[in-house]
Amino acid sequence: LLSYNRIKSVPKEISNCVSLERLELAVNRNICDLPPQLSDLKKLSHIDLCMNQFTTIPSALLNMPSLEWLDMGGNKLRELPDAIDRMENLHTLWLQRNEITSLPETIGNMKNLSTLVLSNNKLTDIPACMKDMTNLRFVNFRDNPLELEVTLPPCENAEEEEQQEMFGIEFMHMYIQESLQKTGNLENCTSDPSVKNTND
Repeated sequence: LLSYNRIKSVPKEISNCVSLERLELAVNRNICDLPPQLSDLKKLSHIDLCMNQFTTIPSALLNMPSLEWLDMGGNKLRELPDAIDRMENLHTLWLQRNEITSLPETIGNMKNLSTLVLSNNKLTDIPACMKDMTNLRFVNFRDNPLELEVTLPPCENAEEEEQQEMFGIEFMHMYIQESLQKTGNLENCTSDPSVKNTND
């Protein structure tokens, strides 16, 4: 555990820790890259890099198919690499409080991803490919300047309302449906009164 320190860089010698399974580097505030040798750690499945200075996802992480859990919230990420789907076993990805403006189409290939947090970014759209991410169980798009405003249908009871995620899975699917309707890419789709365009 190396979180909450003032570490500025990660030495390449970390690759000698062949049995390492978790790497905690959160809130060091100065780390901006990782050595490529990190990908030699075949047992490493959990990495916490939140609250640092990363502007992109390090290439070392893209070469780690064993990686299952990654937190890069509170960095300075502006975009995600097209090769993000190379992290094929990733099931949890935290990217909140960054500066991400768009998502690559390849994110739809991350079939094992079940949790994706994208709150407090600069996203203006949600790619249609995400509708096919059938394993996705939790997603959060809260506090993004999305072009379309989607209002979820009213809940029938208090229990249903408590379980409803205002910017979660249902929101995502309704947003994609409205976006496809607007661009004419969704055939035989009737208008939903609960979805409205803020530009109207």
